[in-house]
Amino acid sequence: MSAGSRGQARPTLDKDLDGIARFEIAGQFLSRSYSRVGIGVLLVALILAVAGFLLSGSSSLTIVIAAAIVGAYMAINIGANDVANNVGPAVGSKSLSMGWALVLAAVFESAGALIAGGEVVETVASGIIDADRFESSHRFVWAMLAALLSSALWVNFATWIGAPVSTTHSVVGGVLGAGAAAAGLGAVNWYTVAGIAGGWVTAPFIGGIIAAAFLALVKALIVNQDDRLSAARRWVPVLIALMAGAFAAYLAIKGFNRIVRIELGTAILAGLVVFLLTWWVAVPVVARQSAGLSNGNQSVRSLFVIPLICSAALLSFAHGANDVANAVGPLAAIVHAVGAGEIAASVAIPGWTMVIGAFGISFGLLLFGPKLIRMVGREITRLNPMRAYCVALSAAVTVIVASALGLPVSSTHIAVGAVFGVGFFREWYTDSARRRRSSSKEGMSESEGEFAANKAEWRRRKLVRRSHLMTIVAAWVITVPSAALLSASIFLLLSMVV
Repeated sequence: MSAGSRGQARPTLDKDLDGIARFEIAGQFLSRSYSRVGIGVLLVALILAVAGFLLSGSSSLTIVIAAAIVGAYMAINIGANDVANNVGPAVGSKSLSMGWALVLAAVFESAGALIAGGEVVETVASGIIDADRFESSHRFVWAMLAALLSSALWVNFATWIGAPVSTTHSVVGGVLGAGAAAAGLGAVNWYTVAGIAGGWVTAPFIGGIIAAAFLALVKALIVNQDDRLSAARRWVPVLIALMAGAFAAYLAIKGFNRIVRIELGTAILAGLVVFLLTWWVAVPVVARQSAGLSNGNQSVRSLFVIPLICSAALLSFAHGANDVANAVGPLAAIVHAVGAGEIAASVAIPGWTMVIGAFGISFGLLLFGPKLIRMVGREITRLNPMRAYCVALSAAVTVIVASALGLPVSSTHIAVGAVFGVGFFREWYTDSARRRRSSSKEGMSESEGEFAANKAEWRRRKLVRRSHLMTIVAAWVITVPSAALLSASIFLLLSMVV
């Protein structure tokens, strides 16, 4: 072969090799995707085997095992979607790596579910459906199964399109649709539904406003000061103590409420005590951490890293304690109705169902959680430890405010609303600074011309991605009606088949 022909053959060979390499990369990507699905299927199969062993003497073994499988599927989807709100800001701010965030969330979600998940759960989703309207326990069982399956399918779809949605609202929609199909529209407590619908609007706005207010406060008290380090030594312990106090009250209200009933006033008093103790401890700790640091923004931000990680752990614990009921609540209701042949307003949760919820959430997080974690933490707006800390603090404070006002809210809506609130505040703050710089230049006509010329560019470089905003808001709005329609359809299909 001549030198020329060899020269022509080499680029062709390089192209072929590049094509093979790209094919191998694509194959590896697909294999990873399918391996995650395969592991999820194996988990469900394991739960099937365990449930079959534990319930071998049950007269309605098939129904209970089917409910256990659907409950596990729901728990996996909760882990894949809902947990992103707890650790997403910490990952987006680079305070935690994705691997450590997954481990931290899995451990604390499981701990919250198993320790504080409680022994009693309301089976009819906070009074959405009047249980006395059901003709028989058999009809109630199929309605709860349809509600659980529709909720899981909807959350799975939301995860696929990259929209963090409220699993609580998904379950509410599922119970609403299946209950209405099984017992009629008159069985629906529309007052409760209206309150939940009001939470769609209030929760993200309250979370966003509180997060933006905290960020504005941090900028005014620390970032905009000439001596940032001295200001940080003075105010960071207060912010850390505020976080600790807020989470103490948050966990008292939302984390341990299934173990012991704590009134709002008592929870706030406990939070105040924790605030004072934490401030007393944090003052010398922050002083030691800040020793030798430069008087810059990066140094100030580093002081928020450890508190942010702690807040992510506490959020995960509280979430596991509360939202595990979304997976195992309808399952526990089915188990009780099948075993006792009656419908109860509240039932004891069998230990094996709580284990299904805890492990399902953890596996769902580890296998499918990174997609939503990246979206919440990185793709809505850019976060650093200081901004992410404001998001976490807002989540805890907003739950307390909402509880005081009696508003039914979603932790998902609050956390995502807080991320948007931080992003929109940054947009406003940055645009205001640009306007001030433009107006301070000599020659106002020239400055106005420069402002007009750059206006389109400033608009293009928005700090919040509008596409994510529209996708998430649309998913929030249609969650309850979509889950309700899907649940009613599933129930009617089951009624025809069985």
